[in-house]
Amino acid sequence: MTAVSHQPGTQTRSASFDSLDPVTGNVIATFPVNSAAEVAAIVSKAKEAADFWAGLGEPGRRARLSAWRATLVRRTDELARLIHAENGKPVDDAVLEVTIAIAHLDWATRNARSLLGKRRVLPGVLAANHSATLEYLPFGVVGVIGPWNYPVHTPMGSISYALAAGNAVVFKPSEFTSAVGRWLVESFAGIVAEQPVLSLVTGFGETGAALCVSGVDKLAFTGSPATGRKVMAACAQNLTPCVIECGGKDALIVAADADIERAAEQAVWGSMFNAGQTCAGVERVYVEAPVYEAFLSAVTARATSLQAGAGGSADYGAITMPGQLDVIAAHIEDALQRGGKALVGGRHSVRAPFVDPVVLVDVPEDSPALTDETFGPTVVIAKVADLDEAITKANASRYGLGASVFSRRNGQRIADRLDAGMVSINSVLTYASIPGLPWGGTGDSGFGRIHGPDGLREFARSRSVSRQRFEIPLRLTTFDRSDKAMGRLRKLARARWGHSKASSARVTGAAVPR
Repeated sequence: MTAVSHQPGTQTRSASFDSLDPVTGNVIATFPVNSAAEVAAIVSKAKEAADFWAGLGEPGRRARLSAWRATLVRRTDELARLIHAENGKPVDDAVLEVTIAIAHLDWATRNARSLLGKRRVLPGVLAANHSATLEYLPFGVVGVIGPWNYPVHTPMGSISYALAAGNAVVFKPSEFTSAVGRWLVESFAGIVAEQPVLSLVTGFGETGAALCVSGVDKLAFTGSPATGRKVMAACAQNLTPCVIECGGKDALIVAADADIERAAEQAVWGSMFNAGQTCAGVERVYVEAPVYEAFLSAVTARATSLQAGAGGSADYGAITMPGQLDVIAAHIEDALQRGGKALVGGRHSVRAPFVDPVVLVDVPEDSPALTDETFGPTVVIAKVADLDEAITKANASRYGLGASVFSRRNGQRIADRLDAGMVSINSVLTYASIPGLPWGGTGDSGFGRIHGPDGLREFARSRSVSRQRFEIPLRLTTFDRSDKAMGRLRKLARARWGHSKASSARVTGAAVPR
């Protein structure tokens, strides 16, 4: 990505920059580096568009979003080819990404009314003479800063839900996938031509920073923890609420009763697909001792057969961001220097712009390969004595995004003890394709949620309304209240809440059954 030399990875600042094919270095498109003033002007227009979009009402928005969904379905192959050219992933993987994004758009469109519409709330005994309603209103303009690894699915997790909730959106795609971002905005404009309800800003970090302080009413960010902290600091200047998703170092646990072939297949897929450039991808695997050797054998056989490349026969593609190659190489080197062994691949696996599969064992737990996000087609496998040790090690991370568990009998019990926002049992990453489930993590993985009911309400503000229907003798919220009224209040409280029901249930910290 460059503005001058057209060499992948350089980011010379100027008034424009080129989007490049990560394999060939060919220029795909040229984009402006939007200044702070330009960003502010685009947001100002978006505020007018937000009034128009909100004014359509839920039925009007649903019709437009449904039409956009149909457009995305009809043009999936076109968009997938663009993702392949700009991001480097195989076309089939790009088709899968677009399809999942369409499923989320459909879910948000169909469920916005029932989840956000006005509903009655029981007023309770203290306000029995009142009615109460709750509704969720759009913020206005939502800023979305998207990543390059899933340039459609990830930002659409915010864009779709924000639009369905009635907001206008200003989208800043990654500088590495700006052509995909422009495609999305232009395809939406073909459906909603009256106002820039979904608009585009392009550039580098400075443009993203300008979006944070531009007057948007909420901001959704996906990226690194370091950049996430900067986004939060910028948003704090205007008390702009934000959703922060900052990746993970996700663990997979293989119990002794697991289907080993299935676990190995999913471990290799979860760690290698999209060239390992997946925030919730598998990076650490903890395997119970009785099945450790069998699992290693199955993983090794599968990983050895994979091919990285740009052709149609490749299993996965290039590393999209050139600088990530150095991170991947450093993690492999540190692991090997500190006693780790490469069962598949090794130092030679990093051959820009590709990285061949790497399977590491005997890596110290404090190695960056086990503590930091590698974001490449590598996986570290460790033997554990039992499930308690596996759970302890899986939880010993500053990240808390996703996790996976393989066990025929104890999957749910293991999942219940994992410090992660999302867990798949006997599969990996399945929660990403279930629109009704929220997506998000804890710790350095960020906060807030996209997808599902939580995702819709993330992009709406609640409004509570109570209305007195009739007068009652028990008048308490007045300086004219009487001692008699307070006596009645005390009697009411004792009658309604003064009794306790002891529970005989006990909470234990017993080990997971095996």
